[in-house]
Amino acid sequence: MDQALADVTVVNLGRTWRHSFAELGPAFHTELRPTPLPQPHLVSLNRPFAAELGLDPSLLATPEVIAAFTGNALFAGSRPLASVYSGHQFGVWAGQLGDGRAILLGGLETPLGVQELQLKGAGRTPYSRMGDGRAVLRSSIREYLCSEAMHGLGIPTTRALVVTGSPQPVRREEVETAAVVTRVAPSFVRFGHFEHFSARGQEDELRRLADYVISEFYPQCRDPGERLAGNRFAALLEQVSERTAAMVAQWQAVGFCHGVMNTDNMSILGLTIDYGPFQFLDSFDPGHI
Repeated sequence: MDQALADVTVVNLGRTWRHSFAELGPAFHTELRPTPLPQPHLVSLNRPFAAELGLDPSLLATPEVIAAFTGNALFAGSRPLASVYSGHQFGVWAGQLGDGRAILLGGLETPLGVQELQLKGAGRTPYSRMGDGRAVLRSSIREYLCSEAMHGLGIPTTRALVVTGSPQPVRREEVETAAVVTRVAPSFVRFGHFEHFSARGQEDELRRLADYVISEFYPQCRDPGERLAGNRFAALLEQVSERTAAMVAQWQAVGFCHGVMNTDNMSILGLTIDYGPFQFLDSFDPGHI
């Protein structure tokens, strides 16, 4: 065993991990372990989704795996990290942001292709700013339910695999208890990842990120043809814009309102991401905010 892991339990899912985002280099992330929580317990396991991922639901419900989904143990082959990004929030440039309470474990090889697993509420990171790095049970259940509802409606979204809880108190408007939701997507790269390097004039990193996204998710953009003068980056922008517009149109069709639709909460894959404040309209109101 690696000496760095000597003091932590390692849990084996029996699956192969991939770490393409981590391989972009340290300018893109900080590697760190999740922060443990006391007395973790299973709140809910999405058994049908686990089966889609080729994972044994009975294994995922064991105390050892529940501990790993809470951040108290490590999955063998995972490579936990928090990524850095920037963004515009409510129309104002907010500067550097990043995964303030989310830890990316890596990409797991599944029948659905490589799917990244991320622990939301797994503790403080270098990008937490004034936050505590935690999520509460109430909001974690909301994300779990709503992301799966959106998937059921056929709307592109991140998905939820597991919610675990802990009696550790977390202070919000009142004292609540902590929870961690494991969310799943092919990638968690956001618009804000591109803004981060663009705003800093880091063109090499910006180009590396764009080429990574094209290689992994938009291979059709490698040779866009004469219409875009062979510019793969223009082709990527066009593809991401179209996917995002289609997703927002689907939101409008069901009355879904994303409460924090900032550039740090927009997926380059056109997925609904970051279920913080949100709601569904009971009736059509074109002026609703």
